[in-house]
Formats: sequence, C-alpha cells, structure tokens
Amino acid sequence: MSAQRCARGASLRLALWRPQLFFPEAPAPLRDWLTTAGSLTARLKAHSHAFRVQCLHQRPATCLADEVAALDLPRQGRVWEREVLLRCDHTAAVFAHTVVPLTATASDWPLFGALGERSLGTTLFGDPLVRRSVLEFARLREGHPLALRARSALGAEAALTDILYARRCLYRRRRGTLLVTEVFLPSVLELKQVTIKNEQ
Repeated sequence: MSAQRCARGASLRLALWRPQLFFPEAPAPLRDWLTTAGSLTARLKAHSHAFRVQCLHQRPATCLADEVAALDLPRQGRVWEREVLLRCDHTAAVFAHTVVPLTATASDWPLFGALGERSLGTTLFGDPLVRRSVLEFARLREGHPLALRARSALGAEAALTDILYARRCLYRRRRGTLLVTEVFLPSVLELKQVTIKNEQ
C-alpha cells in the first residue's frame, strides 16, 4: 500500500472538531438538533411515546485518536468506553459514545459503572457537581470509527449517508473527565414532537 493511500486512510479515521457549528450543507432541522441546549435525552423523550437506551457495550477500550487531546491524555491510551443507541419509538435516532479515562475513580463518576440501560444524560444534568464544557461539532466521514460502529450497530436498519454529523462535550466532576460524543442518525429528522392530551 502506498504512503499516499495510508495517509488518506488515516485522515478518514480522524474528524476535525470545531467549537462553532459550520455545516452550511446540513439541513436546518439537523443543525437545530446539533445545537440543542440542555439535555438531549429530554428532547428525544419529547419526540417519542417510548424512549429507550439500548446499551451496546460498556468495557475497557483504547480511546480514539481524535479523543486524546480532548481528554488531555499524553498518548492514545486505555479508557472505559460505553456505546448506546438512543431509540425513539423503536427507531434509532442517535448513536452515543462515551469515554472515561481509567484514572477516574468511583467518587468522580459514582453511577457510571452501573448505568445499564439508564440514560447518562439524565445523570449528568441532574448532578450539581458536574461542569460542562463547550460543545464541539464535526462531520464524520464513512471511514471514521464512530461512523463504522454506528453502521454496525444498526445492522439491517442501516440507511446512513456518507457523512454523519456529530457533536461532543467534555464533562468534569471532581478530578474526573468524561467525553460524550453524539452521532445524529438521519432518522432524527423524521421525529415529531409528541403532544400529550390531558385526561378530562
């Protein structure tokens, strides 16, 4: 394999994360989802009758190359990794990827190890000790690891475009850091806000 092809392959596995949203080609409704303030979980619940977190795995892993600087790690190293699909009425709307350095302690993130299929977002936004950094945004090409994992997780459901749009945010609690990346799947554009009728 030529050096040029190797370099191209490496670039496909990296994303350019920016603190400003600059995707003029992305549909306006998608840009609205990307810039959602507050809990994404709460917004997804408002767009579904039955919201569910499908936990794909939670295990030790090696962090992605474009996560090293965000986590302030000296090199690409081992982390706790959690990946889930956020489903609205059985439809997968978001693929979420969370990493926590192995140096984090139970007092830093006391509930992380026992989340199961509970929402991480609800935990983060309900904890007064958690500090949230600015959102960063990126386009993920089809060779990026998270784009590949999203396709694999969806299996027969997969109907993904060549480019997926994602955002990420670094959270801090005590001395611990936690990086959450949310990859928005095309089906998120089909969601409609649910109107709850009051019983008379």
